[in-house]
Amino acid sequence: MATADGASAAADAELERREAFLEETESFRTNAFLIINEMVLMSTHPTTILVDEVLHSIFFLGKIHTPPFSPEKILSDDEVLSALESQYSRPFALYSSEVPRRSPFSCLLDMVVHQAGRDNEREIREELRGFVGGLRGGGNKKPLVSKTLCVSQSRSPGSVRSYGVSMSTDGAVAKKILIGASCLSMWHEYVAGAVMTFYPEPNTRRFVRKPYFDGTIRVPDQVRCETFDLYDGGFKPPCKSCGELFGLTTTETGVFPHGNCSEAESLSRLFGGDGSVRAQIPPPPGGDRARAETSVRDALRRLVRAFDGFTRWTDQFYIPQ
Repeated sequence: MATADGASAAADAELERREAFLEETESFRTNAFLIINEMVLMSTHPTTILVDEVLHSIFFLGKIHTPPFSPEKILSDDEVLSALESQYSRPFALYSSEVPRRSPFSCLLDMVVHQAGRDNEREIREELRGFVGGLRGGGNKKPLVSKTLCVSQSRSPGSVRSYGVSMSTDGAVAKKILIGASCLSMWHEYVAGAVMTFYPEPNTRRFVRKPYFDGTIRVPDQVRCETFDLYDGGFKPPCKSCGELFGLTTTETGVFPHGNCSEAESLSRLFGGDGSVRAQIPPPPGGDRARAETSVRDALRRLVRAFDGFTRWTDQFYIPQ
């Protein structure tokens, strides 16, 4: 009897696992379509480049998803598919040969900021929260959805807000790919250097500090760097990883992969746009940065080339047009 009960419990657990997998899989496809649809609805002439970019980023992530999703499966409607492919041919042509420089939700963030205006922080936060609330996923896990929004700015009068979101990927490999791509092609050198300090070496999985390079920095006290939960709107203190990367004060012991959090993108934009803030940042300890960059590139090649269709990837990152 005990054996029969055990077999029944195992069968129930397996059924529950399969149902959760199917729900997550369908949530990916649904959220992908909803994000694309929202971007298209919001786009005007200056922002069509963001639609181009989000299509490529989503199609790439769909290709490396388990199970994979082609653009045809994501868009499903033949009329919509034909219209988008006619207007944005490059994402359809290059999603299986070039790597995106950032996550889809980062493109959505830029669209919302463009629509609302940089100074309208409350409106930006509320619009993103409202959109996230309508997407699919169980609990605190929604495929393609960033969990946090960070706002950084100098505390000097008239300073400009810089926004960033966390990586909108749930799979460990996809997350590593986008973090590595952002380091090599998107982020400001200070943020890229800090993240590369911990990026996994080729053939390793863990984010650990490199012995030969230290690009970590300390954000000046005169900088506001605050992060908000896009699910409940509450304030979120920096995690331990962000404390290690950017010298942000925190008592948190939880860690995320270095570079995953919204602080990375937000601070990158702040450093890129505010020379007075950059001037206040002490030089990082340093070391062999060229070796660190080579290590990240080599690791990224291994991750990308493991997927069908990318076996001959030649380090090209997608540039939207």
